[in-house]
Amino acid sequence: MSTSTEPDYRLDGFTAATAEVERDFFHATISDDSFVPLAAHHSPDDRDSYLLFFDQSATWGIPGSPAYVALHLTRDAELGTFRFSQETHPLVPLGQRWLIEQGCPPEGIGLTNTHGLQPADPLTTLLENRLRTGPEDRMKVLDHYTNDEETWALLHDTDPASAELPFRVFLEEVSFQENTYTVREGAFATADAADDWLSDRDTPLPPAPALSRAEAAGARSPRAPDRPADAPNPVPPARPTATEAVRTGRGRS
Repeated sequence: MSTSTEPDYRLDGFTAATAEVERDFFHATISDDSFVPLAAHHSPDDRDSYLLFFDQSATWGIPGSPAYVALHLTRDAELGTFRFSQETHPLVPLGQRWLIEQGCPPEGIGLTNTHGLQPADPLTTLLENRLRTGPEDRMKVLDHYTNDEETWALLHDTDPASAELPFRVFLEEVSFQENTYTVREGAFATADAADDWLSDRDTPLPPAPALSRAEAAGARSPRAPDRPADAPNPVPPARPTATEAVRTGRGRS
């Protein structure tokens, strides 16, 4: 199991395909001494690499900025050149999902960094698997915010079964004392209603309907529970925090 702390781009002997690619790659990796590798998959022919990092420097960046960097490298062995695409994400499974959409085998992007936080309960694992493996066009991220102890993402769920409550808040809360984290899903009829809850927090997070049996089975992984989870329990209103602790990489598996 890999515990390397340096990005493995595998670009020895390769140059950027264009000056624009060279410039963009420089800017995308300028702070990679702060990247904590979380997951990596390299295709058998070494043409493609799919990488997921936790960017520790996000702590000192623009408040609320996402801390996970997903990177897809494509090499042309005949020309000795490479190209890449890159996105930042607020939650680990959203980064994994993007890499899967780029062509990474779903089984190839499991987390290999075991240092850090672990899911606090089976429901957290189930919801993360749902975000990671759902249909490509089902969930669209509308907004998000990251701080040291809490991250939320507002998504629009286009599945017909979610038509009455299509706006979903995925709330991740971290317990550094327990070295664990939870993820809960809230459901809202409108984006404005979700925004109001995120701004006020004067009521518990409205729980999303229970996962269907088929959806739960499709999202299940070896770490997931053997039976579908019930609907998320309401989450108490979050209290503002003012922590100066540096975020550590989410070494989840």
